[in-house]
Amino acid sequence: MIFIPCTGEIRPVGRVTSLVVPPAELAVITHAGPPSDADRAYGTLASYVTRHALAVAGPIREYYLIGQRDTPDTSEWRTEIGWPVFQTGSGT
Repeated sequence: MIFIPCTGEIRPVGRVTSLVVPPAELAVITHAGPPSDADRAYGTLASYVTRHALAVAGPIREYYLIGQRDTPDTSEWRTEIGWPVFQTGSGT
């Protein structure tokens, strides 16, 4: 499954269909570098969520803040990884 935030109607094409991902509270980490090196960020985030018993069901989200469309320099790429968690406070 690929998560691509969008608005409006999405027309299915071939095996590609739309799915509404419900809003969620997220534990977030930002990975610096190419996606092929994101395993350490995922591991750090998973450890945090597990250690604090915060996990809830739902898809993990990746937001590509800076990527190949922005710069060819992979050291500047930034990916925000969000893991669904239950809300622990008011958020204010």
